[in-house]
Amino acid sequence: MLDDPAEQSTGPPISDTNMDRQLLSLKFHRCLILACLIPWSLQVNAHGGVVFEEDICVIKIGFLTAHFTIYQPETRASQEYCEDIPDVTDTIFVLDYLHDSMKEMPVDFRIVRDVENLGVFAQLADVERMEDIGRDTVFYRPPTTESDSVLIIDHSFDEPGGYIGVVTAHHPTLDKTYSAVFPFRVGGTDFGYLPLFLALGLLAQCGYWISNGTFARWRAKFSYA
Repeated sequence: MLDDPAEQSTGPPISDTNMDRQLLSLKFHRCLILACLIPWSLQVNAHGGVVFEEDICVIKIGFLTAHFTIYQPETRASQEYCEDIPDVTDTIFVLDYLHDSMKEMPVDFRIVRDVENLGVFAQLADVERMEDIGRDTVFYRPPTTESDSVLIIDHSFDEPGGYIGVVTAHHPTLDKTYSAVFPFRVGGTDFGYLPLFLALGLLAQCGYWISNGTFARWRAKFSYA
């Protein structure tokens, strides 16, 4: 005779306390992963005034925009770069204005050393707070107008490291300026805190597997194999 299904054993019941503990562990795990990914996302996307639009590098100078390209012809021929550049050598920055009004605006171009190691989080206020901007400036071109809407800057770097570029457009008739800040590195890319964030994410995942019993099940499975 078949046993009553109601009397058949299906294993020890899962208590509400255990379920609550697993749900809490899952929520904590998700929050920790999110906390690790947010700084990484900021680091990837926070490149100051330089952004990608339809695979084209664009610098935003206030409400003004320009195509932005970096070349290192002595070592990289016609290879184009948007921010970080690989070699410590002669470097050409090209801004192709996308607003006709910029032809009438004097525009200056400055490169300073990133002495505070701000990296991709550098802002204009950080540059303005520098104790001695003249000492930390490696290149400066005074305001000039470009009738052909193309600003070309040629500078030869002699040291690797982090730098901050600042482009400032001056309104021709009003007392207004529009600025863009673009941090970049010379001599390779700096991954910053990304390895730390990835390590924290891995630890969070391992902690979740331990808390929900995944590791214990794996250990039991392989011990019987």
